[in-house]
Amino acid sequence: MPNSLNPLEQIARRWQPSAAFVRRTALATVVMAVVIVVTGGAVRLTQSGLGCSTWPQCTPGSLTPTHEMGINGLIEFGNRLLTYVLCAVVGLFIIAARARHPRRRSLTRLGWAQFWIVMGNAVVGGITVLTGLNPYIVSSHFLLSTGLLTVAVISWRRAAEGDAEPRDLVARPVRQLSWLLVLATAALTVIGTVVTGAGPHAGDARKVHRIPLDWQEITQLHVDFVYIVIGLSVALWFTLRAVKAPAAPRRVVLELFGCLAFQGVIGYVQYFLHLPELVVGIHMFGSTLVWICVLRVFLSLRERGPLPAVPGPAGDQEPVEAPRATTAA
Repeated sequence: MPNSLNPLEQIARRWQPSAAFVRRTALATVVMAVVIVVTGGAVRLTQSGLGCSTWPQCTPGSLTPTHEMGINGLIEFGNRLLTYVLCAVVGLFIIAARARHPRRRSLTRLGWAQFWIVMGNAVVGGITVLTGLNPYIVSSHFLLSTGLLTVAVISWRRAAEGDAEPRDLVARPVRQLSWLLVLATAALTVIGTVVTGAGPHAGDARKVHRIPLDWQEITQLHVDFVYIVIGLSVALWFTLRAVKAPAAPRRVVLELFGCLAFQGVIGYVQYFLHLPELVVGIHMFGSTLVWICVLRVFLSLRERGPLPAVPGPAGDQEPVEAPRATTAA
């Protein structure tokens, strides 16, 4: 009986979203994953990390910030509210993926993976406040956000392709080179969180525990890994040209070059200007773009065939647009 169906099944029986709508909702999760990273950075850079003094309430006895907490309380509470917006966007993607016929369990699983990462990171965010901005917890908070962005980008890509077994578009050594690029960029991101944990922007005007390392030396290690990532990107581009790989992956690598150039300029500006808050925030935004581009490069080197066909009301099939490696993530 329809009444015995779960809500998602009932929605699926009454609504059939287009493939384009599912892709747009997947892209929206990517956008929100970037927004939550940038706004989280804004909380730290405006010294609003303890704007709300406790969790899950903002202050003992009040769920929302009080007048005495000032602008810092509003900034921290606003970032918490964005988590609900993020949940709504992820929820819309789950519903759209579930309602789409034929049913694709791979997409709904990716949607639920995003949901549980958001829930887990909300708890980590609370622990961050309760531990007085412990730098190791703050770093894990950021890395979980990066994990969310990773799953969101994969969801975006999967929403534009079929469910066949992955087929490599290049030889295995080239794929392994792209794996090295992903691993080097992941290491770059982790080292960046150590720089943050040891650096001057602690997230609150009061004395906050920092990672006991020389942040300038860690910054130099961070720069070293930047050159490694650039070197691997250049090597991958020339390799793709040498093996006559499809034009789409080469174009995505060129997009990565653009993101790396932007991020490099911002990185040097923030260093020579002694880490101004606005430039550091732009640098955090750039880090999300670099990670998205690296994932797109990796995912562009294989394909899974066209989207599954959807039977029309007259028995015909809805036209299916094959995934385009030039734009899909």
